[in-house]
Amino acid sequence: MRAIIALGANLGNPNENIEIAIKLLQEATDVIAISSYYTTAPVGGPAQPDYVNAICIIESDLPALDLLSLLQGIEKSMGRERVVRWGARTIDLDLIQYGGILSQSVELELPHPRAHERRFVLEPWLEVDPDAVLLTHGRIDQILAQLPTTP
Repeated sequence: MRAIIALGANLGNPNENIEIAIKLLQEATDVIAISSYYTTAPVGGPAQPDYVNAICIIESDLPALDLLSLLQGIEKSMGRERVVRWGARTIDLDLIQYGGILSQSVELELPHPRAHERRFVLEPWLEVDPDAVLLTHGRIDQILAQLPTTP
């Protein structure tokens, strides 16, 4: 099943951290597309450095919660600490969408509940999939056209 993974980092060497995370994803899944890297201002949370963001499109047969566990395992192996909500991080891997799965569980919301508000998710996604559709919200190009130019 096709999954959209958002990657972000703003501690250490963010570009290198994203590259390492992609390599780890390639070992566990079939990575079929990787966007360019985008530098963006942080949204919410404390004062912190700018982020480097990207999108990977992968294919996986894992159940959704197992894929989420894989992403969290990569984060943990790379030193991600969940201390401050929306705080700075070595790596962040968000499962944005997974096939046609809709989920409102405590463990996993699909599609990601704030993806439609985040230019730093939608722009790289549109780059690698010009016909992309965010379930429950519509075409990515149309959502982007409605967003303000600031994050």
